[in-house]
Amino acid sequence: QVQLVESGGGLVQAGGSLRLSCAASGRTFSSFTMGWFRQAPGKEREFVATISWSGDDTDYADSVKGRSTISRDNAENTVYLQMNNLKPDDTAAYYCAAAPKYHGVLRNTWPYAYWGQGTQVTVSS
Repeated sequence: QVQLVESGGGLVQAGGSLRLSCAASGRTFSSFTMGWFRQAPGKEREFVATISWSGDDTDYADSVKGRSTISRDNAENTVYLQMNNLKPDDTAAYYCAAAPKYHGVLRNTWPYAYWGQGTQVTVSS
């Protein structure tokens, strides 16, 4: 079993920045593809960013591309999402996810077997 705990969310003004963290426990995820997703009230969960098991490959949703950076520190079993120039549309609960059977970047939710409880990001206008 892999447990994921997100942190780093909060209330920020538009244009501000946050760094979200996802700490894993239970077993190493060094060989897992990792992803960040978000969900706003009344909306479906949507892809934000993903990173390969090695950390060499990343992919981003168009809505955050150029403003966000996903990274990982396998030695610490931690994945990060740096978010800059935040917009009100970024307001959502952000979820970290792990895909233990995959190595490459993944945009779809179905390969991800493990999910955190989420951390709330609220961006004021």
